[in-house]
Amino acid sequence: MGVGSLSRLPDEIKSFNASRVMVFADPGVLKTGILDSLTRILNDINLDYTIYSEIQPEPPLHTADRAVAALRDSQAELVIGIGGGSCLDIAKAAAVLCRHDGTTADYLNLTGTMRLTDKGIPKILIPTTSGTGAEVTDIAVFSLEATKDVLTHPYLLADTAILDPELTYSLPPKITASTGIDALTHAVEAFISVNASPLTDLLALEAIRKISSSIRTAVWHGANKAARSEMSYGSLLAGLSFYNAGVSGVHALAYPLGGHFKISHGESNAVLLPYVFDFIWPACLDKMQMMAEALGVPTEGLTKRKVALATVTCFQEMVRDVGLSLSLQDYGIRREDIELLAKDAIKQTRLLDRSPMPYTLNDITRIYMNAWEKN
Repeated sequence: MGVGSLSRLPDEIKSFNASRVMVFADPGVLKTGILDSLTRILNDINLDYTIYSEIQPEPPLHTADRAVAALRDSQAELVIGIGGGSCLDIAKAAAVLCRHDGTTADYLNLTGTMRLTDKGIPKILIPTTSGTGAEVTDIAVFSLEATKDVLTHPYLLADTAILDPELTYSLPPKITASTGIDALTHAVEAFISVNASPLTDLLALEAIRKISSSIRTAVWHGANKAARSEMSYGSLLAGLSFYNAGVSGVHALAYPLGGHFKISHGESNAVLLPYVFDFIWPACLDKMQMMAEALGVPTEGLTKRKVALATVTCFQEMVRDVGLSLSLQDYGIRREDIELLAKDAIKQTRLLDRSPMPYTLNDITRIYMNAWEKN
């Protein structure tokens, strides 16, 4: 990682002895010209490569199935994924599933009936946003008709991840904001997870410090290289933390927003983050205090309860400051939609089981209602 680290790509490719490569690149990477830096490198080493860009945000299952078919047809020996989280998820899934029978749906966490048995072909992942942590996790997220589900297995881990902050310099403010809050959510949810450990806590707290101190600058002054580097590093640390400790309530409630209303993952997390933590803080008072200090919230003379509430307020202010919404109504969600959202969210047991505060259907309904009323 580090500025200019994309130049290390030739050495990494050589380590896999690959003569044919498929590059997964999302359309945004093509439009901004970011891909040109990568293709120049591939041309310089005379590598046979194919570019696949039929990728969309919050990818549905058929997007993955098409990518798997294209990878098989290409007979590539190595996958390179360059782009945002959705692109990297497709690259990971395709690299593994190309050596399996069936469809992507057959291997989903909640409803799949088949199991991954082959690591597939090697993959190099290169993020162009500072948010998802997809380059260091074993999860690929897919949109279903009403919610989301995942492929999750160590086989999905990258063989090499290259994090070059230069690739994030051209990100527009809204994407910088939504992916940045996504990274922050990874860190804070990993920190309060029942599966947290001293190691994941260290990673999460440092991620919280870096992201919270640089996200406003990165959003509104995107040419600030120091802020971009801090966001890139913070996103990596958050990804390593939540890969090991997991995320919980914010993500569980965010999935139905993406499924039903096609709200981006980062914005879904952002609009729910303060309201979920307003619910769970009594179950993690000590960690709320530690988070407050990492966020720069003044704590001197305050009770633990007041520190926790001040931390929730800090989340609200950060979401607002980077230009994202704190109200579900801004996304066209009606009061009568909340019951359906809650019924879908309660099914996300893989995520909810990591929460320090157990959730009932009524609890989830109330959180959604608070986010709808901006209460």
